[in-house]
Amino acid sequence: MQEYMLHIRNQGEHVSTLSPEKHEQFLKACEDYISNLKKNGNLIAAQPIAREGVMLSGTPGNWKTGPYNENKEVQVGYYHIRAHNLDEAVELAKGNPEFAYTDTARVEVRPLKTKEASTGFEYPTEG
Repeated sequence: MQEYMLHIRNQGEHVSTLSPEKHEQFLKACEDYISNLKKNGNLIAAQPIAREGVMLSGTPGNWKTGPYNENKEVQVGYYHIRAHNLDEAVELAKGNPEFAYTDTARVEVRPLKTKEASTGFEYPTEG
């Protein structure tokens, strides 16, 4: 199996548009989605990303930090999964609950690079 990252993107404050009941349903749907990925051997890791933080840019000696725009699309979480191929990874991504609770969700599905072809360097997977 190959490893993939599912980058979950949505409007920065999309959850604030949900009623408390819908928000609880959304959280439960996320828990069920994670449980199913684990049960089927697809899940490596998954976490939401906190809304606070900074955007870093610049060059060594000339760093700039500033807020990211929470009103625009931001990465709200990720799933690190295993799948046989990109098509399977896309199918797994389609089950993400973000799609059922908002029409602004997008999921970026990308294979992970584990080794550099030209140098043979293998990227670490644990500590």
